[in-house]
Amino acid sequence: MREIRFRDALREAMSEEMRRDEKVLLLGEEVAEYNGAYKVTQGMLDEFGAKRVIDTPISELGFAGIGVGMAMNGLRPIVEFMTWNFALLAIDQVVNSSAKMLAMSGGQFTNSIVFRGPSGSAGQLGAQHSQTFENWYANVPGLKVISPSNPYDAKGLLKSAIRDNDPVVFMESELMYGDKGEVPEDEYTIPIGLADVKRQGTDVTLVSFNKMMKVALDSAAELEKEGISAEVIDLRTIRPLDLETIVRSVQKTNRCVVIDESWPYGGISAEIGFRIQREAFDYLDAPVYRVNGADASMHYAPNLVAAYLPSVEKVVKAVKEVSYMEA
Repeated sequence: MREIRFRDALREAMSEEMRRDEKVLLLGEEVAEYNGAYKVTQGMLDEFGAKRVIDTPISELGFAGIGVGMAMNGLRPIVEFMTWNFALLAIDQVVNSSAKMLAMSGGQFTNSIVFRGPSGSAGQLGAQHSQTFENWYANVPGLKVISPSNPYDAKGLLKSAIRDNDPVVFMESELMYGDKGEVPEDEYTIPIGLADVKRQGTDVTLVSFNKMMKVALDSAAELEKEGISAEVIDLRTIRPLDLETIVRSVQKTNRCVVIDESWPYGGISAEIGFRIQREAFDYLDAPVYRVNGADASMHYAPNLVAAYLPSVEKVVKAVKEVSYMEA
């Protein structure tokens, strides 16, 4: 094992798969000459050349559509969006073309493509650049949605995504690109659709993904000081959802708090809450509690950013509520 940054883990995953399979290629804004907006693709143009690492115009709808066409013709493109906020311009290709291609063609065309880039808030970027979109894409049959929280998971899951025959939406966080973590030097993959228990506990289950895992783990550490043992589950994959791991934990702890940066209405936390009450109702000692981003647009002022986002303080309060303790 060695310690590398999140961005380096992503680069290793893409480079290893491009060396393994000549059908894999990368396209997006600034991925080649500029080495990537966040330097995720640094050096890849030099190794693989301009036919496999392709700079595109600032036209998300256009180059996403080109990627879908490439996948229909047997290639395995990786389409990088500088941010998933910009991918709203390409959502027609992702949802109406890529996700539906297998069904609409009666199985004649697969669409082996990965759409990847950062999602969620990155601080003071204003309302149009601070949105979290995992639940939007998880709502669509035909798409797989991955949202990792650390370099190890990011590399293993991205390699699996590139090899998958279905379209995969891969959500990152620009705030995590510099995060370091242990990653094996030997090749490995992580199966899509398996959650991971990052911390064992007995009193309450905390469920989260992406950078909100930091809030979940920090909350567990804070709760431990007060004698509350929190089990922390990292979803890793949003669709397919590993419900079995969540239910097994709730059967042990009897309480659950879901931490999700996105808006509360119709989100992933709401879906998980429904699934738990459907599959583990008799084990619950309290209703499932959700800690979400505010039901509002995120604004620029630092105090409003802090008020919007889930925090350790909000999670600890939620855990005390489901534990019937004074908050």
